[in-house]
Amino acid sequence: MKTVLIGGFIAAWAAALQQQEHKMPQPQKEHQWLKQLVGEWDSECEMFMEEGKPSKKSKGSESGKMIGDFWAVMENKGEFQGKPFIGVFTLGFDSDKKHFVGTWYDNMNHYLWHYQGKTDAAGKILTLETEGPCPSEGGKIVKVREILEIKTPEHKVFTSMIDKDGKWVKGMVINYRKRAGN
Repeated sequence: MKTVLIGGFIAAWAAALQQQEHKMPQPQKEHQWLKQLVGEWDSECEMFMEEGKPSKKSKGSESGKMIGDFWAVMENKGEFQGKPFIGVFTLGFDSDKKHFVGTWYDNMNHYLWHYQGKTDAAGKILTLETEGPCPSEGGKIVKVREILEIKTPEHKVFTSMIDKDGKWVKGMVINYRKRAGN
């Protein structure tokens, strides 16, 4: 008798679910924010490898596109230490958790970076937090803060900061300039 009642309840519940229309999530203002990252960009990168030593500079490019209304995907290309470099940055907004989320992976690292963060009140600066291997400390896991600042619709700056014993140290700055006509 119990089995029949439980089975009947499950069947009724499944039928009710089938009759309900599945509501698709709607893009939020934060998803709209991502659209400013779309386009073709030229980049100039400055890396601060070791304190007291000269920085290393390189040039590259970024191609950004939207995947639907919820995700921005940016593919970065350039050269690092004389070898071709390719990296992919994904960025979206988790409407339930109310923060931006993202990932980074590249052809010179086995680590998949996971980000979460928020914009400032003006919507010009996105600060992302993560943890991962420090290139200057033999892969030791450290806290990392990535800051993406929208200077103008044609200029954005990405700054990577590493927590070294409670002090944020600049690891890299990339200036992106949007190519004309896109």
